[in-house]
Amino acid sequence: MENSISTDPPTTNCDLRKKVKREHKGYSLLIPTDNYVVIDIETTGLDPARDSIIELGAVRFRGDKSVSEFSTLINPGFEIDEYISDLTGISNDMLSSAPSLDQQLPAYLDYIGSDIIVGHNVNFDINFLYDFSEFYGLPPVSNDFVDTMRLSRNLFKEHKHHRLNDLKERFGIKSSQAHRALSDCIATNEAYQHMKAHMQQNNITFNSFHLEKTRASDITPTTDSFDEDHPLYGKICVFTGTLQRMVRSEAMQAVVNHGGVCDDRITKRTNFLILGNNDYCPSIKDGKSNKQKKAEQYKLAGLDIDILSEDVFYDLLTC
Repeated sequence: MENSISTDPPTTNCDLRKKVKREHKGYSLLIPTDNYVVIDIETTGLDPARDSIIELGAVRFRGDKSVSEFSTLINPGFEIDEYISDLTGISNDMLSSAPSLDQQLPAYLDYIGSDIIVGHNVNFDINFLYDFSEFYGLPPVSNDFVDTMRLSRNLFKEHKHHRLNDLKERFGIKSSQAHRALSDCIATNEAYQHMKAHMQQNNITFNSFHLEKTRASDITPTTDSFDEDHPLYGKICVFTGTLQRMVRSEAMQAVVNHGGVCDDRITKRTNFLILGNNDYCPSIKDGKSNKQKKAEQYKLAGLDIDILSEDVFYDLLTC
């Protein structure tokens, strides 16, 4: 990988590490795949703007068979605290001779390549990788990904918890070390295989997860206090495709709680169409739903309708 990369070490000072918008981040998918890379990282905390990576792990699969592994500790440039050491089993002595992230991140991203990524609560891992890639001037991590936590929540709604340890207990998965990157990669893959087998045995299709049965008329505000200056107040909103960060009912609830109105159809009165992911909807052949095509026609005709990406919609929610 030929890239200009900063040699400045990561820092825990959030003033020196700006918040990243992650505009090129891939989509969270609910699909079956046999060829992918499972990833897991260990970090000093939960915030990419403040914390650092201390271990990178990945396992490549072809035809559901492991073909190679990537594993390295990372020296964060400072001593990790006792809690993180106890949690991960990674000591400061182990990290003292490890390479720095700027030395290993390009090789790690090269290893992942353009594969679909599989991981447990993998948004966490990808956000760290994305932000540090930008910090070091590397290309954005734009791979689509399958989150086994999200898959478990869809398959086993009767269960309260869906942590990796919960899945290991549910499926009888034994792993050598919890909270170590390579071991967690292997356990995550076993959980993914168990869930795919469960779906096959019970005639559950991945497409069924994308069927949104919530009707706009079912959503009513849970508050009677509205900010009339909010950009969603009084606006008629329609959704199309699968949202990545919310289920549609939650997004609709957010709209009506800001004084907006949700509808199931595009009409001449619609103000906002919010675009989810249509890539894996078998009924859509050209990447655009009928709702999007109709909204585009109305916009060209001069009607007051805007077509928003999911990220822009979330930005509106926080206005």
